[in-house]
Amino acid sequence: MQKEIKARLEEFQNLSEKQKYQEFLFCLLTPQSKAQSCWQAVLELSRLTKKEWTLPKIKSIIKTKTRFHNTKAKRVFKAKETYKTIKPLLEDESLSIPYKRAVLSKTVNGYGLKEASHFLRNIGLSQNKIAILDRHILKNLRVSKIKSQKHYLQTERLFLRYARLLNKKPDVLDLQLWSKENGEIFK
Repeated sequence: MQKEIKARLEEFQNLSEKQKYQEFLFCLLTPQSKAQSCWQAVLELSRLTKKEWTLPKIKSIIKTKTRFHNTKAKRVFKAKETYKTIKPLLEDESLSIPYKRAVLSKTVNGYGLKEASHFLRNIGLSQNKIAILDRHILKNLRVSKIKSQKHYLQTERLFLRYARLLNKKPDVLDLQLWSKENGEIFK
């Protein structure tokens, strides 16, 4: 499993621009939805032509694959423009990862700290400095749910410390816990 996790994290480091955009869409769709279904939706959305990129078409694709499809369809419909505006932020190496995440969570409609963390990790930018506090992580930390941004950051520090205690990189530990719970290494 260690080799597979390492390979997955290396894949995230070497994505094409199209693949980064797909990850952006994926993280818009995942809140309270199954990751695999969301990824299937992203693959279908990626096949749409410019002319086919309409709100009704997007809704029809994601309707059975994600919860809150009406709201998420509107976000996905605007995603190309949104992605263009955040691209300079992603490319600016002088900015810290926590800062990039904070900006993403404030400027991308549909992204909170968790989604922004997920996106940054999935495009190879997390540098093991942030955590995706999803159910599989919270369960292992014995935290029932995140109540606020402040609570997210406190819990994240706890997870990062926990990873250090185990002598593991946070991104590796995240994928280990995910695969333990879901039986696969995914995103």
